[in-house]
Amino acid sequence: MRVIVSATHRSSGKTTIAIGLCAALSQKGLVVQPFKKGPDYIDPMWLGHAAGRDCHNIDIFMMGEDRAFGAFQSAAGDADLSIIEGNKGFYDGLDMDGRDSTCHLARLLKSPVILIIDARGMTRGIAPLLLGYQQFEPDNMIQGVILNMVASSRHEEKLRAAIEQYCGLEVVGALPAMKDIEIEQRHLGLIPIRENVQLLPIIDNAAKVVRDFVNLERVIDIAKSAPILPEIKAEKTFLPPSIRLGVARDPVFTFYYPENIDALRGLGAEIIPFNTLTDEQLPIVDGLYFGGGFPEMFLEGLSKNKSLLTNIRAVIERGMPVYAECGGLMYLSQGISYKGTIRKMVGALPCDIEVFAKPQGHGYVVMQQTGDAPWSGFDGEGRGHEFHYSRVVNSCGLDFAYNIVRGNGVDRRHDGIIYKSVIASYTHLHSVGVPQWAPRFVDFVKHGV
Repeated sequence: MRVIVSATHRSSGKTTIAIGLCAALSQKGLVVQPFKKGPDYIDPMWLGHAAGRDCHNIDIFMMGEDRAFGAFQSAAGDADLSIIEGNKGFYDGLDMDGRDSTCHLARLLKSPVILIIDARGMTRGIAPLLLGYQQFEPDNMIQGVILNMVASSRHEEKLRAAIEQYCGLEVVGALPAMKDIEIEQRHLGLIPIRENVQLLPIIDNAAKVVRDFVNLERVIDIAKSAPILPEIKAEKTFLPPSIRLGVARDPVFTFYYPENIDALRGLGAEIIPFNTLTDEQLPIVDGLYFGGGFPEMFLEGLSKNKSLLTNIRAVIERGMPVYAECGGLMYLSQGISYKGTIRKMVGALPCDIEVFAKPQGHGYVVMQQTGDAPWSGFDGEGRGHEFHYSRVVNSCGLDFAYNIVRGNGVDRRHDGIIYKSVIASYTHLHSVGVPQWAPRFVDFVKHGV
């Protein structure tokens, strides 16, 4: 069983409703596997907590259709029901032909779609809106509608009547506006749940609202209508541990794709977590992996842990292999400036970081190797994504691993700062999209080549 939850546009309540569906259906005893279309870390954290399983990303641009399909099948295999949250609007995407839209993903996965409509200020006018979505691409897989931000029972009656008379679509839920299921926003979207577990009650509140205002049995029926997909036989490697890889896992560094960690483990990397806020020394490891996050929100705690900063700088100077993305790049710099506060960081990279009020890089990235890196995570063209409000400043003689074909990276022309055995980039890579990344990193940590 599977269903895609999409919307006519962003900020329609799609993520909150998807979170509520994951939690409510899990509480009914179903094994729910959540997915998020597109590059994202924050929504998947919420969806994963709601379902009690890691959320996986499906992205056609970064992965290609075959790998995206295989990634879905691999993660969904042991679940009763998969809930895939779309991104942007249902028909939105990079290409004018819509081949990276949620609609196209629905066709690829042969998945029925429930469309979320922000119904504020609409009555009869909802009908031409929905008719447009139904007729724009006739093979759109839309099978149901959930109305959001419904003002009253009278408002709901008018909306349902218009949809029934003109559209022939089933309304499977109608939710009023509710403050207790709103999740605080930050510059990149929702607050990461791993930063603050006090936000967890929002998931229970969302589940209750969904139980009260959505017909869960009809959602299940729609999910059951999805045809069985052909099986994908993927050979997974599970090598015995051969290296110890230190991974920063704490409220600061929360942006890791599950497939990246799984790929490293499968190739013999024993994952050794450490906390950049509380651990005074690194564990005994052969290499380091810093994911993304929001170090600017933890400047005091990071800068006060001088013992760990010194320890990390020392192992880098001795040549320890390190891979860092975005927040990790910021942490390895000389220092971070945010809202007038400047704090020293690890001090390995010859640059400072300044955080701005507006995005400095946001979207897909296409890169090529410069040939100067100590190891290469992909051949030819590599695709990833960037989401950062910070920028490298006060740099001195930087060497780079990547030339930017699309995106901003460090200076709009390059990304992947090289220092000794460190590669630190603003670009996030997904191991399904760049399958050479994990084996080559493990091999470099193991052999230095």
